[in-house]
Amino acid sequence: MLAGLWVGPHGALSAALGGGVSIIAGLGFALMVTGRKARSAGDVLRVAMRAESLKIILVVVLLWQALTRYPQVVVAVLIGTFCLTILIFSMAFFVRESRES
Repeated sequence: MLAGLWVGPHGALSAALGGGVSIIAGLGFALMVTGRKARSAGDVLRVAMRAESLKIILVVVLLWQALTRYPQVVVAVLIGTFCLTILIFSMAFFVRESRES
């Protein structure tokens, strides 16, 4: 919304695309790791590496698509929103569940 106020509708759409790239890549990672039965630490590492590879491929392809198919893209907003959402999702790893008893 701030990008829309700052640079107009193309900024808002660019921000949505940047956030969408991050969300879709994270969803691809999550879908790849859920439901996998790991029998060893090696299995866990293999699945994690494959899922991270898929995430990187999705990021590259989706950013490339956004930058080439949308001529009015506001690159600074797209990349800025993408980086911000990546940081927010990576910080979720450090958040502990609080239990109030």
